[in-house]
Amino acid sequence: MEFAVESGLKTMESGEGMRRNQTLICAPLMADTIDGIVDLMHKAKSKGADIVEIRLDHLKSFNPRTDIKKMIKVCPLPTLFTYRPIWEGGQYDGDEKSRFEVLQLAMELGADHIDIELKAADEFNDFLHGNKPGKCKVIVSSHNYDSTPPVEDLGNLVARIQAAGADIVKFATTALDITDVARVFQITVHSQVPIIALVMGERGLISRILCPKFGGYLTFGTLEAGKVSAPGQPTIDELVYLYNIRLLEPDTNVFGIIGNPVSHSKSPKLYNEAFNSVGFNGVYLHLLVDDIQKFFRTYSSMDFAGFSVTIPHKEAALACCDEVDPVAKSIGAVNCIVRRPDGKLFGCNTDYVGAISAIEDGLLGSQNGSTGTGSPLAGKLFVVIGAGGAGKALAYGAKEKGARVAIANRTYDRARELADLVGGQALSLAELDSFHPEKGMILANTTSIGMHPKVNETPVSKEALVNYTLVFDAVYTPKITRLLREAAESGARIVTGVDMFIGQAYEQYESFTGLPAPKEQFKQIMENY
Repeated sequence: MEFAVESGLKTMESGEGMRRNQTLICAPLMADTIDGIVDLMHKAKSKGADIVEIRLDHLKSFNPRTDIKKMIKVCPLPTLFTYRPIWEGGQYDGDEKSRFEVLQLAMELGADHIDIELKAADEFNDFLHGNKPGKCKVIVSSHNYDSTPPVEDLGNLVARIQAAGADIVKFATTALDITDVARVFQITVHSQVPIIALVMGERGLISRILCPKFGGYLTFGTLEAGKVSAPGQPTIDELVYLYNIRLLEPDTNVFGIIGNPVSHSKSPKLYNEAFNSVGFNGVYLHLLVDDIQKFFRTYSSMDFAGFSVTIPHKEAALACCDEVDPVAKSIGAVNCIVRRPDGKLFGCNTDYVGAISAIEDGLLGSQNGSTGTGSPLAGKLFVVIGAGGAGKALAYGAKEKGARVAIANRTYDRARELADLVGGQALSLAELDSFHPEKGMILANTTSIGMHPKVNETPVSKEALVNYTLVFDAVYTPKITRLLREAAESGARIVTGVDMFIGQAYEQYESFTGLPAPKEQFKQIMENY
């Protein structure tokens, strides 16, 4: 479904590049002076926006006739005027008649679009007495800051918005769960009129990025991170350069990283850049998931083609798969799921390959790969911190390479359980500081201790690190955690989570695309990080 950009609109001349869809990127402009708005207009143009939303309710004061005329005259992009009242989440606190007069004036002076709230639409129509300038498109909008209603209620809402005289339907709901977004996609894809349908909040982010796939009229992109007109808006730079939104089409395959938290993940940057460079028709997203089984029950179409899985869902992901690779089954955790052509979900574990090969490379120093005399891990005492999915993967991988394994975990019983599984010994996290049966051990942290924002935390004291030849940390935000910094200061070799991250991404990329992994490109992207 395509909604062509009105020929009367001023089109974007630069920053567009190649374009495969008609979905517009709208920059909300919020400033308290007219000059501030004008500055932002030019910034929006340079960033690559297609249209600007001028939020009149954020202005401290303005002279409607002269100021609106000026803004329309100098704006290098098509305009949308919104004068949002407090009762719909805006800042206007005056009487309705004055507000209506300003919106009517914007229409008469040449605005391309105005936005009126559904709750006020009938009253506004009566106020206009049918005098609506032909050029101006009326967006009738409804905002739900509490939840996303059932599909039937959303369908009825769209019908009410249309009946209120909308040229373009707009509704925004709030995601309590990522599966709420599926209902909005269902409405969007079946809409017979131009529609803006967005889901607010971090769990609703995919609604803002996948707009072109499902035929949305526009999506909002902010000029700066954090300066949003509604919760969960990405920046224009993210839409254009991170998610390649201009290239998305109805048949674009959707991939993503399932986790909680997940916004810190660099996976979208890695995969989207690689997809773009080889012309692969896919997009890779952050998926903030609370219940992974519910996620897979909801997003069951072939379009949702492949997933990376991170904390805390790696073990629960196993039960979601129709078929699981034997190694992943032994580990009891899955970090990569691919939807096969028959729709079945196949799960595997690329964590242990990525981590173990990075640790082996670290032990071999400048030598690349194996020395041909077996793994440098053989016979070493390999201490794993954490007994979750990643901990299991590393314990299993180290044992496969001939290492002796010890598991340290906050809950001793979980450490014991995993130690029994791999024939190793168990420790509580508190015992780790005094555990040094030998020198030259290897330490691998697979917990989130030390991850942004709690960068001052570490799972083990600096004094204990002198007993290790090599220390690995699966955390990669920040790249050098406190654990790694103190390990290096204690004379150990260090292997970062970035090294593991790149290693496990090779296999996932190949599973997703069927193409060889762009190893040099992956290294380069992560080097800049």
